[in-house]
Amino acid sequence: MEAADGMAPAHTGPEGEAAGGVLAHLERLEIQMHRSREHREEPPPAAAAEDGTLEAKVQKLRVLRDQLRAEVKRRQANVEASLEPDQALEASEQEDLEAKRENLKALLQAYWFTGLSGKLTSRGVCICINTAFEGHLLESYFVDLVIQKPVRIHHHSVPAFIPLQELAAKYLQTDIQHFLFSLCEYLNAYAGRKYQADQLQSDFASYLAGPLQRNPQCNLLSFMYKVEPAGRSFPFCARLLYKDLTVSLPTDVTITYQGTDALSTSREEQRVSHERLFRTESLQKVFASFARGEQLVF
Repeated sequence: MEAADGMAPAHTGPEGEAAGGVLAHLERLEIQMHRSREHREEPPPAAAAEDGTLEAKVQKLRVLRDQLRAEVKRRQANVEASLEPDQALEASEQEDLEAKRENLKALLQAYWFTGLSGKLTSRGVCICINTAFEGHLLESYFVDLVIQKPVRIHHHSVPAFIPLQELAAKYLQTDIQHFLFSLCEYLNAYAGRKYQADQLQSDFASYLAGPLQRNPQCNLLSFMYKVEPAGRSFPFCARLLYKDLTVSLPTDVTITYQGTDALSTSREEQRVSHERLFRTESLQKVFASFARGEQLVF
């Protein structure tokens, strides 16, 4: 017991060593107290005083132990805090990418009926854009996006004359929804123009003098045509220009009449009427009205 009374308390040093010394000292004191109580059923007053001294030391050592544990936790927290800026930045970027994936998923679910659909991939999301014109389903195009910093296009089937890279540079990093809707506008307009030109050549070839002239974007069409099914001449010449590639109706229409009565009032009214008609109706609707013999005057 004297050895226990003479034992010096643990001094400051590394946390692990200080904590180990205090805990070992505490354990030895508790063992001594336990043995002392086992061998004496009625301890004399001196022994009781000694036990009280041991109890006080034990209590002090427990307080010191708790203080050491708190100090170790505080220093560990400081070490972790020193790593937080980089880790927080990395976590923030990851959260941002996950948010973009979830936003795309929700967007595709909300707008699937507009022709926009897709599926999540290991890299990000593959988006399918289904085009249509006047209720007719047309070509489909896909854009495979990699959702990382920065978001980028991995593969796509968009025609080269669609300004895909320009749209990506403007919207892909900041507003994916705007990027997709703008791309849909371009693709639907192109598909609509191409569909009209194809229908005109296949369904109304007898109204045309030779093949329809068009460029790959189908934003410049020219053809000679007649309006009477039994007519032998093709007195009208049309030039349709689509300056805005996001529309499927021409912005500029030029109709000329080459018949012998070109200067007559009725022919001029017909020519002007055709110009207005081509600006407001699809090609197949215009020629369907010619086939029905309708006199469309605005």
